[in-house]
Amino acid sequence: VALRSPHKQTAGCRGQNWRLATQIMHKRSWVWNQFFVLEEYTGEEPLYVGKLHSDMDKGDGKVKYVLSGEGSTSIFTIDENTGDIHATKRLDREEQAYYTLQAQAVDRITNIPVEPRSEFLVKVQDINDNEPKFMDGHYMAGVPEMSALGTMVVQVAATDADDPTYGNSARVVYSIISGQPYFSVEPKTGIIRTALPNMDREVKDQYVLVIQAKDMVGQMGGLSGTTSVTITLTDVNDNPPHFSRKNYQYTVLESLPVASVVARVKAVDADIGPNAEMEYRIMEDGPGLFNITTDEDTQEGVIILQKPLDFETKNSFNVRIEATNRNIDSAFVHLGSFSDTTSVKVTVEDVNESPVFSTQLSRMVVSEDARVGTSIGRVSAHDPDSSNSAIRYSIDRNTDLERFFIVDALSGVISTAKPLDREVNSVHNLTILAMESQDPTKIGKGFVAITVLDINDNAPVFAIEYETLLCENAAPGQVIQTISAVDKDEPPSGHRFYFALPASVASNTNFTLRDNKDNTASIVTKHGGFRRQEQMLYRLPVLIVDSGSPALSSTNTLSVNVCDCDSDGVAQSCGAMPYTLPAGLSTGALVAILGCIITLLVMVLLIVSMRRKKKEPLILEDARDVRENIVRYDDEGGGEEDTEAFDMVALRNLNVIRDPKVRRDVTPDTHTFFPYPMSSSSQPVYKTLPDNVVFREFIWDRLKDADVEPSAPPYDSLQTYAFEGSGSVAESLSSLESLSTDSEQNYDYLSTWGPRFKKLADLYGNNDGKSNGNSVLS
Repeated sequence: VALRSPHKQTAGCRGQNWRLATQIMHKRSWVWNQFFVLEEYTGEEPLYVGKLHSDMDKGDGKVKYVLSGEGSTSIFTIDENTGDIHATKRLDREEQAYYTLQAQAVDRITNIPVEPRSEFLVKVQDINDNEPKFMDGHYMAGVPEMSALGTMVVQVAATDADDPTYGNSARVVYSIISGQPYFSVEPKTGIIRTALPNMDREVKDQYVLVIQAKDMVGQMGGLSGTTSVTITLTDVNDNPPHFSRKNYQYTVLESLPVASVVARVKAVDADIGPNAEMEYRIMEDGPGLFNITTDEDTQEGVIILQKPLDFETKNSFNVRIEATNRNIDSAFVHLGSFSDTTSVKVTVEDVNESPVFSTQLSRMVVSEDARVGTSIGRVSAHDPDSSNSAIRYSIDRNTDLERFFIVDALSGVISTAKPLDREVNSVHNLTILAMESQDPTKIGKGFVAITVLDINDNAPVFAIEYETLLCENAAPGQVIQTISAVDKDEPPSGHRFYFALPASVASNTNFTLRDNKDNTASIVTKHGGFRRQEQMLYRLPVLIVDSGSPALSSTNTLSVNVCDCDSDGVAQSCGAMPYTLPAGLSTGALVAILGCIITLLVMVLLIVSMRRKKKEPLILEDARDVRENIVRYDDEGGGEEDTEAFDMVALRNLNVIRDPKVRRDVTPDTHTFFPYPMSSSSQPVYKTLPDNVVFREFIWDRLKDADVEPSAPPYDSLQTYAFEGSGSVAESLSSLESLSTDSEQNYDYLSTWGPRFKKLADLYGNNDGKSNGNSVLS
């Protein structure tokens, strides 16, 4: 098979059965196994690639040509009769640069190969159809300001998808379209460099460049692509700080607390970041009143007060401050000093200050036996202002709750107000208040520590409550107890106690006392053979004397229990001998006795509980709400002669004068909270009071009644009343009200109605001169 391509002037052949088809063209031989086809063919007809021919093809149509391999059916076609190969689609070298195909000649009838299969390549020949592209997109770069000429900034790179081995389609050169004269780019490498020296960030800190990449070595007709490069000038410390003003003035109150901010100053630096960080220091400050620190957020100098201000002493200060860059670049030292100074004047304003004690803490002493009114010491305070106002003194009673001391308001002399007891409180810490007479709101505080000096006013006593055990088999001269003493007093030289037996028991035959001369004493037996049956408890008085002046003594009783001890002297049992029950009393008898006792107790409890039960009263308890209950009862009165069944006085109108002998009808001589017109007996007339006052006055009267009740309990108790007001504006229709009112109605006719109305006639009739001067209700 011979292969022939119109796109190449060479072709070749090999194999025994291959016949060389020669063609003289530019004196080149054919290369049989390689075809070339142009990419991006835009013709309407299929593109002719080449031709296959076999020596076995005699032109009689018995040989058929077959093509297989990559794209043999979709891209490439072959005329099975002539062997012509065509490309039916546009090819793109950037997608696939070559295709591998197999060619074979077969018998048309039997499909038996007439020659072996041969493989060949179809290469896509490149054209310049791709422009250079910057794969990294937009570039961001930085370069220090004030850099030298030619300083490298960044390198850009563009790629071309065309074949770099064929022609100049992929050979790219770079140029700068925008960004001159500040920067330049190397054509072959794409390195961007500074084109001007000493560019200043403070003038312009950012530049945007447009870089072009063009193929075909930049020749006309080449394709190009562009990218933008943003170059930022980074800051260097090339600018010194400076204050916007050479003099600052600030005013502060003399009451400004220590560690407060007095003022803020700031030196301006055109640089940024660490290159603009400042260090401030005070160059001139006579008394050292101020300090200055740097606010790291704002880079301001913060002037802080270190000592209290006093307008009366000095009312203005001049402070000189220097600001220096914290990070100085040695490459720019030649530009000058990286510091600046300014002057700050601080003026102090006067304020009305609180009184000041001459000594903030005063220490005083007083004897424990000092009499009431004894002067202990004196405190002194003064007004620091020019007005020099008079001072008044007092004690903060929160520090002297029991009021042991008083202070003279004018002189400041502290005296005792109560007897003192060192053993209760040995040190009193008082807060003394000093107040200006002209402005009582200005109060100063001073502190006094009063130490109470000890005197010998407490007698010694036993150190603990001793429990002394005496064995029955104790030997004569045996120490059964060692005692010691304590004393609430604290003599300067320490305690020294003396122990002895009182004269009344010094000659007893059982025990003696030995003073050990070390504030202890030993109780020693005089004989042996103690018996519990004879005496199980001994009480031994001990006299203890201290070494104070004057010496004090006390007699303390030591209880000695006689015990049964083992051979080692360990007590087994003490006190009374055990009592043994008679042997004749059986267990059954004991159970019977116990059962009888329990039965009697149960009966007693039942009787008591039954007696405590009471019949439910017809009238509800005070604790219940009587306003919402109706009580029904069918209880008849006792007739005309029954004067005890019901208290008629309780039904009187509220405006009636109460009987002073009855608790509920007595109004104590106490002023009410609400003014009201008074009757001749100085009692409130409820019907004449405003509606919103009558109820309060009623409750107030009930309260006064309870207060003067002699049998009332000495604690708060709940009183419940169901008062519903003074009634209708037409007043009560009850004739009971006429008992003590100035009614003009005459009830004398009741005496003519017979004995059945005698009681009413006595109550409501005209009894002037008939009662011998006594009230009916008396």
